[in-house]
Order: sequence, then structure tokens, then C-alpha cells
Amino acid sequence: VAGEKTLAAFDAASLVKEYPESDSQTLARRLKKDFPMSLDSARSMIRYYRGAHGKQKRRQRVVIRPLGKSGQKPQCPPSLCNPWEQFVCNGKRILILSDIHIPYHDETAINPTVEWGKKQKPDTVILNGDTIDFYQLSRFIKDPRKREAKHEIDLTKEFLKFIANEFRRATIIYKKGNHDERWDHYLWNHAPELCDFEHVQLHTILGFAELGIEMVEDQRPILCGKLPVFHGHELPKGMTNPVNMARGAYLRMADSVLVGHGHRTSAHSEPNWKHEEVATWSTGCLCGLNPEYARINKWNHGFAFVEVSGNGEFGVNNLRVSEGKVRPS
Repeated sequence: VAGEKTLAAFDAASLVKEYPESDSQTLARRLKKDFPMSLDSARSMIRYYRGAHGKQKRRQRVVIRPLGKSGQKPQCPPSLCNPWEQFVCNGKRILILSDIHIPYHDETAINPTVEWGKKQKPDTVILNGDTIDFYQLSRFIKDPRKREAKHEIDLTKEFLKFIANEFRRATIIYKKGNHDERWDHYLWNHAPELCDFEHVQLHTILGFAELGIEMVEDQRPILCGKLPVFHGHELPKGMTNPVNMARGAYLRMADSVLVGHGHRTSAHSEPNWKHEEVATWSTGCLCGLNPEYARINKWNHGFAFVEVSGNGEFGVNNLRVSEGKVRPS
């Protein structure tokens, strides 16, 4: 009944607008023909929309909108928004390696890092983004004589086997950074028809299933106890890079966090209004320090080791690597 009344009101308003010269009685008969109502009710509805009841009164009334010919109440359309959740790392002794950029990795930094890490007996190794460089898939200007993507993939597979063999008892987590995601972006731009095929996904190409490696997509934090770990490119944009990368992470997040991406070892801490200590860290890289696109920089080699207690509290050892030796920051 409510639906019929709403449709009748809508038709009455339409008739008044379409036939302004017709008398109200004629329009009322036409309205009564389509809806179960008395002629007086139909005439009253037509006169209302003509303003016969007073313009002020009509303006104060609530506008009745149509429900549609089915008489069904409109519903909010379904959302395309996907659920977004943190990746929970259950490790207690966690080795974090960022920005390896294969094939531009630095063996003199990686080898002492791995040897130091093995002595700590980690239960988890996080490859925290930009493990592979994907130079030829970059949108930036590049030297066409440089290595091909297939060669980079082959070397990365070798590196992953090396890490899996060195840390046989550890869970290995591969986080996508902005360089890793170049693979997906290239497919989206140049071969969108192939994006849904499993055999062209990065985790399949790199053989994660065979090595027991877990993958975490970019933009998704890894939660180590109460410490969120990001690659770093996901943090809010719109700010210049500060001298202290960790302080930049603090300004963007206002919470404790560990990031890579900046290729610099740094730390920052300050209390919040509840007198709780908020601390942030950025890790060094394990790639060459003088790439062609940034010959002059302030990068350094480094990595981090995180220990998590039963209540989720954590301790961070943010280390540098120089001259083939692991050094405290």
C-alpha cells in the first residue's frame, strides 16, 4: 500500500508538470485509472502538486520519492571494498632483511648478515620488500643493455634457495616492496588478460610453494608482536624525506613501526601524551650503494633483528654492516 501511494504521488507530480493546461478533474480521472483510489483523493493529490493548498504548506511537506515499479524498498548497493588485515607473524626471534635488489645485491654485505643471523637461531626470516629489482620492468628511463627480467628471476630463485637452506628451521616471509610489485604493474599495463592465471603470479614464478615461503602483498603490514613492519613505500605520502628516515616514519604514522625502503639505518623515539615511549626504526639495505640512478647518496648496509616476548612486547636490534662486519648502530 505504501508503495502504491508513493508511485501515485510521483505520477501526480508528473501529470501536473506534463499537462499544465489541463484541469485538475481531468488529471484526477487519469490518475484514478492507474491507482486504486477515490476520485476525490486523486483530485486532492493533483491540487496539492499544483499548489492549491498553499505554496508555503507544500514547501514544508516532505517530498515523496518513487520506490520503483516493483514497490520494493531501495537498498544500499553492495560495496566493492575488500577487507584489509594485518599479516600476523608468530615468530619470536625474527631476522629482517630489506632492499636486496637482486641482481644488484652486495655479497659482501649479505654473507656476514647471514652468518650473524644464523648464530641468533631465528624462527622467522622476513624479506622486507625489494628483494628483486625488476630493472627492465621499471617505468623510469633505463639502459636497454642491462639484464633481462628472466635473468633477475633466475638469480632471485637462487637467492631464495640459499636463504631457505641457511635457515632451514625458520619460516620465511616474502613481503612485496615497490620493486617487487613492478611485476604486477607490468602485467596490468601490458598483458591484463593474463593477470588471473596462476602460473604468471610472482609467487608461482619464484617457486614459493616448493620452498615453503609465505608471501605478503604490498600495502599490508606484518605484525611482529606489537611492532608493525612495513617495507616503507606504503606510508602516507605528501611529505619530504627527512634526514632521519625513522623520524619520517614517526611523523607519518605517530606510532612505533619498523621500515626499510630508505636504505638507511636510523632510529627515533619520543613519548606521547600518555607518557608511552613511541619508537621507530629504519633499516639499511643489502644492495650496492652506488646505483646508476643515485650515484651520490647517504645509504648504508644493514638489517634488523627483533625479539618478541609472550605479551607482544618487542626489542629491536638495528644493525649496520660495513667492511664485511656486522656492527651496532
